[in-house]
Amino acid sequence: MIIYGVALLSGCLLIGMLTGQVLGELLGVSANVGGVGIAMLLLVLLSNSERFKSLTCGAAGSGIQFWSAMYIPIVVAMAAKQNVAAAVDGGVLALVAGVAAVVVSFALVPMLSRIRKPDAADNEDSGADS
Repeated sequence: MIIYGVALLSGCLLIGMLTGQVLGELLGVSANVGGVGIAMLLLVLLSNSERFKSLTCGAAGSGIQFWSAMYIPIVVAMAAKQNVAAAVDGGVLALVAGVAAVVVSFALVPMLSRIRKPDAADNEDSGADS
């Protein structure tokens, strides 16, 4: 029943690409503006909507969940490839800015991982000490 997931994915992709192309024309850019991102958002919204709840049950639901889970990493990889190609064409400053953003992101991961909300177990432990 993965075919339902593929059908939903392809429908979202077609609508997203058409919307991105129209948006590009309206903005005066001869390119697709955000079509893949629009498709991704449509897929997330539709796969979680009440209208498609009957499709998201049982074997058909596993197909939709599979493609919903696979689509986001694919989109990220596609966007990263485009950004690298644009950076190489853009010159040294674009490459330095891209590398700096990645280094800062990696440096922030340990700091962000330490920030968390206290669990109920943490609150009980702190109450037992006083």
